[in-house]
Amino acid sequence: MKSLVLLLLMGIASASSALCERMELFVSPTGNDGDSGTEAHPFQSLERARDIARQFVRDREVIVWLGGGLYERGTPFELTAEDSGSSENPVFWRGRPGADVRIAGGKVVTGWKPVTDGAVLARLAPEARGKVLQADLKALGVVDYGEVKGGGLELFFKDEPMTLARWPNEGFIKITGLVEPNTVNVRGTKGSKTGKFIYEDDRPKRWAGEKDIWVHGYWFWDWSDERHKVESIDTERRMISVTPPYHGFGYRVGQWFYAMNILAEIDTPGEWYLDRENGILYFWPPKPIEEGGAVVSVADTLIKFEDVSYLTFEGVVFEAARGTAITMQRGTHTKIAGCVLRNVGGWAVLINDATESGVLGCDIYQTGAGGIGLDGDGHYGKANSGIGRKTLTPAGLYADNNHIHHFARLQRTYQAAISIGGVGNRVTHNLIHDAPHMAIGFGGNDHLIEFNEIYSVCQESNDAGAMYAGRDWTMRGTVIRHNYLHHITGFQGRGCVGVYLDDMFSGTTVFGNVFYQVTNAVFIGGGRDCIVENNLFVECEPSLRIDARAMSWSSDNANGIMRTRLNAMPYRSDLWRTRYPELATILDNDPAAPKGNAVTRNVSF
Repeated sequence: MKSLVLLLLMGIASASSALCERMELFVSPTGNDGDSGTEAHPFQSLERARDIARQFVRDREVIVWLGGGLYERGTPFELTAEDSGSSENPVFWRGRPGADVRIAGGKVVTGWKPVTDGAVLARLAPEARGKVLQADLKALGVVDYGEVKGGGLELFFKDEPMTLARWPNEGFIKITGLVEPNTVNVRGTKGSKTGKFIYEDDRPKRWAGEKDIWVHGYWFWDWSDERHKVESIDTERRMISVTPPYHGFGYRVGQWFYAMNILAEIDTPGEWYLDRENGILYFWPPKPIEEGGAVVSVADTLIKFEDVSYLTFEGVVFEAARGTAITMQRGTHTKIAGCVLRNVGGWAVLINDATESGVLGCDIYQTGAGGIGLDGDGHYGKANSGIGRKTLTPAGLYADNNHIHHFARLQRTYQAAISIGGVGNRVTHNLIHDAPHMAIGFGGNDHLIEFNEIYSVCQESNDAGAMYAGRDWTMRGTVIRHNYLHHITGFQGRGCVGVYLDDMFSGTTVFGNVFYQVTNAVFIGGGRDCIVENNLFVECEPSLRIDARAMSWSSDNANGIMRTRLNAMPYRSDLWRTRYPELATILDNDPAAPKGNAVTRNVSF
C-alpha cells in the first residue's frame, strides 16, 4: 500500500512538472480581454494573448489556441523578438481543431439597397438595371480606397474575388493602329513610345460620363504588363490616349489589353464598381446578397513578423488584405503551416533576411501578386545586401508541400507562385497551376527545386518560363530535379518554356525531370556550364534549345550588366574558386560563348 501511494504521488508530481513546461492560452472573437484566457474564459484579441504569452515564452512551450470565427484586422498584428520561443520551448499559434478561424483585413458591407438614381440607371447596361445594388462605404467608415493602378480596395463575395467592371468581360481586345508609329525599333520589332493607340469597336461610346477609366495590357512584349489611367477617348477615331508616364517598352500593333473600372460595364453578375468621389459601391451579386457576406479589403497586411524565432502559425485562414498577407523580416525557425491564404491584393507570404524559416502545407490562391517569396540574402544584416551570397552562406528557407493556384490576379507578370533568392533555399513538393505568367522564379546560388508539379501556367504570356532566371554568370549551383511540368504552351498556344535560363544565366543543373507537352522544355539562353541530364521529354517541340546570344544581339549585356554583376561578387576568392572553378577564369575564356554546357542521357519522345 505504501508503494502504491508513493507511485501515485510521483505521478502527480510528474504531471504537474509537465504542465509547468507548457502554457496554453485561448482566444475567441466572442471572448473578453478582461478574462483569464483559459478555455472557459478566452481573451478576445490577438494582442492580449500575445502580451500575456510574452511572460512565459522564455521558460516554457507556449500554445495560443484560436477559437473559430472572424478576427477583423484594420492594422497588422505585430510579433517581435519578445514573442520568440527557443529550440527547447517553441511558440505555437494554432487554430483550434475543426474550427473555422479567419484573420481578415476586410470589412463586411451592409446596408445594400437597389439603385434608384436615374442618372446612374441610365449609365448602367440595360441588362443590369434592377439587378445592381449599392452600398455607402463612407457610412461604414471606409474612406481610403487606394488606387486602381495598384489594386486598392477589392470586393469579395462568398469567399471569392469579384470582377472590377471591365470590357471585354473575358479576354482582350487588340491594338489595331498607333498614332505615332515607328518611334521604337528593337531589333526590327517596331512600335510607338507614345501611349496613343487605335482599337476596333464602338463599345466605348457607352462610356460617356465615366471619370476614372483604366486599361490593363501587354503593350509591347508578351511578358510585360501594366495598368494605365485613360487620359481621353476619341470614340469617332476609336483612339485611346493614356496618362503618362507611358509604358517603358512602348506600344505595338497586335498587342492586347482590356478596359476596366467602368460603371457602364457592369453587365454580368459578379461585376462591381466604386464611385471613389462619393464612396458608393455598386455591385451585381451573382447570388442573393444576404447569402454571400460581401466584404471589402481594408488592411494592407495581416501579420508582421520582425526578429521572431521558433514560432509557428498554423491552422488559420488569412484573407481580404489589400497587400501581402504575412511578412517576415529576420529571425529563424519561424513557419506558416497548414494555413489557407487567399483573396489578397499582394503576396501570400514574403520572408526576407531570415534563416531556416518557411511555408509548409498551405493552400494559396487568388492572390493579386505572387504566392511565397523567400530571400535570405541579408542574413541578419541589411536586407538584400548580398552578404549571404558573398559568403555563400545557406539561408535554409523553404516552401514545401503547398498548393498554389490562380494567383497573379492584379499584377500579371513576374509574380511567381514561389520566388527564391539568396543562397541555399528549397522549393519542394509543391503543386502549382493556373497563372498568367511564371510558376517559380529564382536567383542566387545553390537552391534545390525538386518534386514539384507545374501545369497550366504562362497562360497569358509568351517568351516566358514556368521556371525562370536570367542575366547573371555568378548565380550558380541551383539544382532542378525530379519535377513534373506539363501542358505549358503559352498565350493562344504560341509557345512557352519549361525551364528558362535567360540571358546568359549559368551553372544550373536540370536533372531527372519529366516534361510533357511543354512547347520548349529547356532553354539555355547563351549561358554556360549548365547540365541537362537524365530528363524525359514527351511531345515537347523542341525539347532543348541553346543559343549564343551574347556573341550577337545581346553582346551589350555580356559587356555591361553581366560584368557589373560578376564584379559585385568575390568570384576569385578561395571560397568561390573552390565552389565554382569555371567562374574564376571566365573572363579569360571567351565569356560571351555558351561553353561548358552538358546535355547527356536524356530521352526525347
